[in-house]
Amino acid sequence: MSGTMGPAPADARTAEVWRSFGARLRRWRRRAGLTQAQVGARVGYDHTAISKLEHGSRRTPLPLARRLDELLGAAGELLAACEAAEAQERAQDTPGAPAPVRSGPLPGEPAGGALPAMLPPGTVLPASLPAYGLVCPVHGRDGCSVPVLTDVIALHAAFCALGPDTQPRPALDHDTVHALTALLAVCLRADEERAWPGATAVVERTLHAMLRWMALPTASYQTQLAPLAAEYAQSAGCLRLLWGRNGTAMAWLDRSLLWAAMAGHVGTQVAALSDMSTLARLEGDGPSALAYGGAIGQAAEGRHWAGAMSDLYQARGHAVRGDAARTLRHIDRAWSQMDRAGESDETEAPWLSVASVRLRVESGAAGALRDLAAATGERRFALRAVGAARTAVGLLPPGMHSARMLFLARMADAHACAGDPEAAQAVAGPVLDTTEVIPATLLGQELRGLHTRLLSRAGGTPDSDDFVSRLAAVVR
Repeated sequence: MSGTMGPAPADARTAEVWRSFGARLRRWRRRAGLTQAQVGARVGYDHTAISKLEHGSRRTPLPLARRLDELLGAAGELLAACEAAEAQERAQDTPGAPAPVRSGPLPGEPAGGALPAMLPPGTVLPASLPAYGLVCPVHGRDGCSVPVLTDVIALHAAFCALGPDTQPRPALDHDTVHALTALLAVCLRADEERAWPGATAVVERTLHAMLRWMALPTASYQTQLAPLAAEYAQSAGCLRLLWGRNGTAMAWLDRSLLWAAMAGHVGTQVAALSDMSTLARLEGDGPSALAYGGAIGQAAEGRHWAGAMSDLYQARGHAVRGDAARTLRHIDRAWSQMDRAGESDETEAPWLSVASVRLRVESGAAGALRDLAAATGERRFALRAVGAARTAVGLLPPGMHSARMLFLARMADAHACAGDPEAAQAVAGPVLDTTEVIPATLLGQELRGLHTRLLSRAGGTPDSDDFVSRLAAVVR
């Protein structure tokens, strides 16, 4: 919403707020002694667009409101009026606090099929737990043996076969828990290494089986399964997010929060809130992105690793709104808290063993600085984004192909924001050469931003025009 100059909504109260903003804009423009054409030329818009803003017939993107406020010397009045209009619009669309419905239905269960056919070719189970940032929900970090693959397949089939009339009620044995934990580790690793779409189906089928177990009234399955169910639901939300399925992602993430709170697992709560903040930002809902980012710090108060995550997601929320001061302040705080985080943090957030706090901070800072450069047009932020993205790529452990491609696309976009299309093409070329890009995924969205910025500089060399055409073919 904050990045789109669309028509003002038909709702009378919201439309009136945009008209009020337009009247303020007209008053400050006249006070500055500028015509609509002069204002438009200085902020990169046609004079007809400024006229529509003043009449309240068009929304004003928040970054544009910030530039207008600075240009006309409005001392924050125009920015505050724009934020008020956006708040009114959100209140009209979604009454109450921006939070997902906790009692709503969950995504449907994937179609049936044998587990071996759904697993990636050459699947190798971890020999023991913890594995890939997942610990045994029964024994913690003590170290648990994982059954062999044929036994895992049989245990998973029996677990998923439970129905409401199953008698006698089965026991939830440790081998089944170990098998389900190891299976989730396989899904997450396979998706990271190969962008494997089958991971989502395996995870969600298992989740629906967990729901059936947790609904049984005669045993404490809900308490037993809550820690693992929280991990599965967060992973399902993350996978849906990566593949651009935002609605179902939020449903799973919300359920993950409930189960993580029940189990007292702070790390899973932070992971779910982080993904929720990303979802809100991708949907253009900056205030909700900030709210979820702030909730991370509240869920894990006093933990430096969680404080760093909280500041990062708040930095990204402020960046897309063009608020340089707040963005940079949160990035600085994230770096400071990163330096104070230690190995003990993995006890609460085992997924940090897969990607360190520093890797997450550098990659998040790169995204925030790139977004800030795109919103403000400031080259210095783009250059800082390039440096942070380069550091993040260097910190990636072997095998994390999906993350590497995402970071390279982000670095290329930062080069484009810095006015260096040749460097952008050099960095993004290997992404297009080695990866199948699906437009709805996070990688597709990163490349779409790069395409938009390179397109604005079209008309260069034949090679650059050809590269822009290649980008267009994969992001549309």
